[in-house]
Amino acid sequence: MEIIKTGFDGLLVVQPKVFYDDRGYFYEAFRADILVKMGLSVEFVQDNFSRSKKNTIRGLHYQVGKNAQGKLCQVISGKVLDVALDIRYNSPTCGKYYSHELSDENHTMVWIPPGFAHGFSVLSDEAVFMYRCTAYYSKEDERSILYNDPDLKIDWKVDYPLVSGKDLKAKRFKEIDRDFVL
Repeated sequence: MEIIKTGFDGLLVVQPKVFYDDRGYFYEAFRADILVKMGLSVEFVQDNFSRSKKNTIRGLHYQVGKNAQGKLCQVISGKVLDVALDIRYNSPTCGKYYSHELSDENHTMVWIPPGFAHGFSVLSDEAVFMYRCTAYYSKEDERSILYNDPDLKIDWKVDYPLVSGKDLKAKRFKEIDRDFVL
């Protein structure tokens, strides 16, 4: 397993070692001991799966307070553009985003620590997305940022986005509370 720094403090790309043979492939998607050696010591409490159609955009979501979540994200099938937006005020990358393609072919994962809003867009006909969380879902602590906020200029790489009504009502980045301050 290789851990790759992104230029955003704490945001990491995780590339597992994949073993291929005539039958297919095998890889370890999670090894606590290896992540601890790489400086990532977290406890996961909830796994989430979603299945989405092409052009779906989910996000940008985050939780605040004691339920702020770190997420280890990966794609089980299909291909997505994964997006993490730094919302940690006083961070040199606050208001900037990092995007990375995750797929069932590259097996890449992204670790998104608390203090980032997260979303993804589906680039394949369908995608099954899975993420492990360090805190339980909390409706009271859930927040969203508008996916197409003109100040953020996120290129989701989709032409006709499919977005939930709830996500269409999200706040713009400049309107959110300063819940994460470095």
